[in-house]
Amino acid sequence: MKEEIIAHAIPLFFKYGFKSVTMDDIAQDMAASKKTLYCHYATKEALVKAASLSHLDLFFKKVGQIAHQAKDPIIELYLIKKEALKFLTNETTSPVYQLQKYYPAVFKVVKQEEFKYLSNTLKNSLEKGINMGVFRPNIDIGFVTRIFFNGIRGITDYSLFPIEHYKIDDLLIAFSEYHLRAICSPKGIEILENYIADLNI
Repeated sequence: MKEEIIAHAIPLFFKYGFKSVTMDDIAQDMAASKKTLYCHYATKEALVKAASLSHLDLFFKKVGQIAHQAKDPIIELYLIKKEALKFLTNETTSPVYQLQKYYPAVFKVVKQEEFKYLSNTLKNSLEKGINMGVFRPNIDIGFVTRIFFNGIRGITDYSLFPIEHYKIDDLLIAFSEYHLRAICSPKGIEILENYIADLNI
């Protein structure tokens, strides 16, 4: 039943926002009583947390597929960025915006889980890029991993980049290029510039 509740809650949360959707809305959508929901999730925040982590797990699986299929770690980063844009928008119903503003405790847990999973993916990507000669051989992988996450957290901080003035897709493109130019070898820079020219990324 928990999985069924989450399956109904996620589309509603992502369409209307975590704040706007009530337990009554979810119960009505699944033709169940609100009491049924509270039997499995004591509070709305508990359901928000479960739904967020479930959706994050789906994102991780897609990232894993991208990492496996991408021909080099430069295009891999842009493909992951494209996937991330499905969850990051300039609307106040954006999941990241809503978690950050209305459910900070859940937001903190989500960011911790994100770092635990993606830091390993990024580490593998950096090592692959070094072996392929597209990243500089002397980069400090631990430092680059952490500075990357610090940068991502920065551009999704709506107090730093208000949604009224900054488009998240533009910020992600700018940050991705900034990050890659800092770690690419001359060979990698050439590949990056070809991607920018050919794919308009």
